[in-house]
Amino acid sequence: MHDLDWNDLRHVLALAREGSFAAASRRLGLDATTVARRLRAIERALGVRLFERGAEGEMRPTQAGEVAASRAETVEAEIGGLTLAVKGADSEISGTVRVTAVPILVNRVLIPATADLVARHPGLRLELVADPRDVSLTRREADIALRLARPGPETGSRIIARRIGTLAYAAYTANHLPAPDLVGNTADLPWLTYEDGMTDLPQARWIAGVARKDGYAPLLVNDAEPLLQAILAGLGRSLLPCIVADRLAGLVRMPEDGHPLPTRELWLLTHPDLRHLARIMAVTAWIEATIQRLEAGKV
Repeated sequence: MHDLDWNDLRHVLALAREGSFAAASRRLGLDATTVARRLRAIERALGVRLFERGAEGEMRPTQAGEVAASRAETVEAEIGGLTLAVKGADSEISGTVRVTAVPILVNRVLIPATADLVARHPGLRLELVADPRDVSLTRREADIALRLARPGPETGSRIIARRIGTLAYAAYTANHLPAPDLVGNTADLPWLTYEDGMTDLPQARWIAGVARKDGYAPLLVNDAEPLLQAILAGLGRSLLPCIVADRLAGLVRMPEDGHPLPTRELWLLTHPDLRHLARIMAVTAWIEATIQRLEAGKV
C-alpha cells in the first residue's frame, strides 16, 4: 500500500464536487480514463469504496468518500493558504483579485468604478464574477465577495465578514410610459418579480404583499439585472436598488403608497489567509469607498 499524497486527494475532491469523471477530468486537466484509474488505485490503497453510481448516473460519495472529500478540502485550504502567504509576502499592489457579487452590483456598481482602481494600480488584475449564487470563498472560488445579507453558518466560520452599507429599494418603471400610468393609474402596471425559488428575498416578499390587487406580469426572473431590463422594456414595475436605478435615465421612481420599502445589508467577505495582502486590502477599500460614494449620492 502506498502512502496517499495531495495528488490522490485532488482526484477524490474533484469527483466529489463535479459528480462525473468527465467533469472532474476537465477540472484537473486530465482525461476521464486517468481519473477513473486513479480513483480505483486510491480505493484499493484504502480498502474501501469512495464513490458509487447514483440512479441518474452521477458519481456519489459513499460515507467513506464524504470523509475523504472533507479531509481533502481541509488540505486544499491549508495548501492554498501557504501558497498565498508566500506569494503575498511583499507589499506590492499587483496580481489577480477575484471578486464576486450579484450581476446588478457587478454591472452597475463595480464595473463603472473600475477605471479609477486600475489607473491607481496598473499592476492589478481584477476578475469580476457576476453570479446570483453564493460563490465559495472557502474553496477559493473567489477572493472577495459582496453579499446582500449577513453570512450564515454555511459560509464557514473562518470567513471574515464586515457590513459596509445598506441597500435601499424603491419602485421604478420606464420613463417612456404614459404619464397617467405613473401617478393615477398604477394598477395598469403589473408587478415584475422573482422566480419561485427566490420568494424569500425581502424585495420579493414586499412585491408579493402589494401585488395582490394589481396583478403580476407574465415574467419571472432570478436576478435584479434582468428585472431592470424588463422594466426598461416597459413590461411593468418592480423594486430596484436606489443606488443603481436613481442614476439611470430610462427609469423613474414611482410614488410611495404607504408600504414601508425594504432594505438589504451589504456585507464584504474575505478569507483570513488573504485579508492582509496588499492587493486584497486595495480592492476591499475600493469597494467600500465606491458603495459609500453611491449611498451619499456623490457618483
